[in-house]
Amino acid sequence: MEIFPAIDLRGGKVVRLSRGDYDREQIYATDAADVAGRFASAGARWIHVVDLDAARSGKRTNADAVRSICRTAGVDVQLGGGIRSAEAVADAVALGVRRLIIGSAALKNWAWFEKLTQRADLAGAIVLGLDARGGKLAAAGWTEQTDLTVDQVARRAKRLPLAAIVYTDIDRDGMLTGPDLDGTAQLIETTGLPVIASGGIAGMDDIARCKEIGCAGAIVGRAYYEGKIDLAEACELART
Repeated sequence: MEIFPAIDLRGGKVVRLSRGDYDREQIYATDAADVAGRFASAGARWIHVVDLDAARSGKRTNADAVRSICRTAGVDVQLGGGIRSAEAVADAVALGVRRLIIGSAALKNWAWFEKLTQRADLAGAIVLGLDARGGKLAAAGWTEQTDLTVDQVARRAKRLPLAAIVYTDIDRDGMLTGPDLDGTAQLIETTGLPVIASGGIAGMDDIARCKEIGCAGAIVGRAYYEGKIDLAEACELART
């Protein structure tokens, strides 16, 4: 299992939101590249980056910060937020990201998303982002609620050549209440795809549980920034 330390960008700053609420923001750093360097020094091989501004507006406004993170030696980047068109895909790839997380655009235009997963130049690069609140999936930076369930979309996704699925329980995100292990385990069983757990991870016990249920990865955000998880120890636990 891999640990994916998170960098959420808003206005160029490294922040965390509580339950996806843009009015409940905590700023942790102003230099994203410095944070990425600390992640690399702790042994992280991947960084999970979300452009919160792009997730809500669809416009890439943190390109410089994303590019600087991608230049961190020895670390690959998966990027989410605002990737909703062929142009946005090309722009994200040009920044140097290794994986693209598609959420809103997949829910709203599944045919387009399915074609994207078939592109030879994007083999191993497409990740499906499933962000759920009360069992129903949300879109547009979690500001829009859909009637689609996780299970409905998971059954569509199981036959696609995805690099992974990132599953987030929005109500747990940034709350340090532990991830939705039952929902994550069900997603692993339903799809047979690599699943990355996100939302609520609070300590090393949560890392161990994610590993036990077969997660391909776990995203660590607020627990790191608030000193509840030692990233080097988390990386070692995940890989042993």
